Amino acid sequence: MATLDQILDKALRGERISLEECIIMFESDEIEKMGKVANEIMLRKHPEPVTTFVVGRNVNYTNVCDVYCRFCAFYRAPGSKEGYVLDNETIMNKIQETIDVNGTEILMQGGTNPDLPFTYYTDLLKEIKQRFPNITMHSFSPAEIQKMKEVSEGLSLDEVVRQLHEAGLDSLPGGGAEILDDRTRRKISRKKGSYTDWIDVMKSAHRHGMNTTATMVYGFGETMEERALHLLRIRDVQDECKANGYDSEGFTAFISWPFQPDNTRMPMEKAKPEEYLKIVAVSRIFLDNIDNLQSSWVTMGPDMGKLSLSYGCNDFGSTMIEENVVSAAGTTHKVNIELILKLIREAGKVPAQRNTRYEILRMYNESDKAEQDFVMQN
Repeated sequence: MATLDQILDKALRGERISLEECIIMFESDEIEKMGKVANEIMLRKHPEPVTTFVVGRNVNYTNVCDVYCRFCAFYRAPGSKEGYVLDNETIMNKIQETIDVNGTEILMQGGTNPDLPFTYYTDLLKEIKQRFPNITMHSFSPAEIQKMKEVSEGLSLDEVVRQLHEAGLDSLPGGGAEILDDRTRRKISRKKGSYTDWIDVMKSAHRHGMNTTATMVYGFGETMEERALHLLRIRDVQDECKANGYDSEGFTAFISWPFQPDNTRMPMEKAKPEEYLKIVAVSRIFLDNIDNLQSSWVTMGPDMGKLSLSYGCNDFGSTMIEENVVSAAGTTHKVNIELILKLIREAGKVPAQRNTRYEILRMYNESDKAEQDFVMQN
């Protein structure tokens, strides 16, 4: 059996890490040693001392959901008096407010609402693109798209994804991956389907030329092997995308964060911050075919987000002008642009605004005081 040092040396030589070696890393408590190697690998991919972020907004268009995940404090069951579906004009106003502060990305997500027909989504996307042709719709989790297939009256998954893309969907977020292993999924979200359902949507998106992101939520009591299998399955999907030469970059980024137990039906102890740094480091070392790792300041807080920039992350995620799902579980770290700039600089990096495709739109050099022009909602 390989030692941790042998595995890290192998990674530094640019060789691919195996599933068994990934498990060994997850079982190790030498987090700083792994972080140092992860940072070195990150610097090889991103040699410039730049940390990017996107100015985006979460729009939770509905909280009605019929998969009843035990870990979710946001959803309301169909028929609940607390359930809602935002009217189109409210959604349009939220997008306009995002554009007004130089935002470029809308992360529109909700529940798997059985009362919304498939045409609701395509018509909404068409209206958004008609009014805001330059906004990037990085929206709808794989679980939502599987629900759209279910209510579409016979359309295949590929046809659902094709019509969404044609209507104005630009890319897919990786929400709903949780742990890509069915033992854990049956325990925490029995009705959300197999991990292969998530993978099938991502593969379809890649075939239709859309980029996506990949995520992992840990801390449900999963084994180290299940964590490693999660990463392996993501790496395999990315390999397939690149091998087939799709008009897609596949997964542009990987994002991980711990389960937030407050206000949920799964009372558990919160994962320790050090565990997050280990997840980040191991992910950077193992996911050799994904360029970008996002820091999860929404769940971890600004200071831990800053520290993650030396453990393999090169991106600070989104400004999250609005966010309701994680905050429903008692996590309320809100960060505006000025604080993002401050934290990135304190980490010794140069902040830069990017778009969803990780193209840099604006550099914030130390002498650049124009960020005062941004007025963000806290």
